Amino acid sequence: MRHAKKRLQLGRFTSWHDGTIKSMARNMVICQSMKTTVSRAKASKQLIEKLVSLGKSNTLFARRQAQEILGEHKLVNILFNDIAPRFAKRNSGFTRIIGLGKRRGDNAEMAIFEFTELKKKEPKKTKIAKDAKPHAEIAKETPAEEENDSSEEKKETRTAVKDRPVDEKKPQKKFMGGLRTIFKKKSDSL
Repeated sequence: MRHAKKRLQLGRFTSWHDGTIKSMARNMVICQSMKTTVSRAKASKQLIEKLVSLGKSNTLFARRQAQEILGEHKLVNILFNDIAPRFAKRNSGFTRIIGLGKRRGDNAEMAIFEFTELKKKEPKKTKIAKDAKPHAEIAKETPAEEENDSSEEKKETRTAVKDRPVDEKKPQKKFMGGLRTIFKKKSDSL
């Protein structure tokens, strides 16, 4: 009998269950937010909170324990150098589960499972070409200045332009020979 042995089985054998939980922990370290079922989120919450606590202690033994669960040095470094310092002032409550409603196919409860302290995204900077002239400088140039150039220089530039190969635009190939139409999502009939 299984008295006092409550855990979320997730309908799996023990090894399969443990693999699912470890996989969720790896994905959480990488993505830091994921959409999953409520039962999977609740089952993996305990392990992820343990990993963040290990990251806060930042000892060699803690790194080895995290390595045993995560399996990759890169993920351990992300956990210890990026995620754990965000939770320096917290003792618990490193993750949260936000309900989304029921999934259409099997009516399973869905949720967003994420860290409470998310990494702030930096705004993207636009790249400016080094050789680009501001609009004001382009407007100042007049055709009269171009006429002052000697005709020999013009001929040289014209021949250089003619010698360049012309980039012909090739028609885009269809994705996998047009298989996209087969796998196209049908609109909801409900």
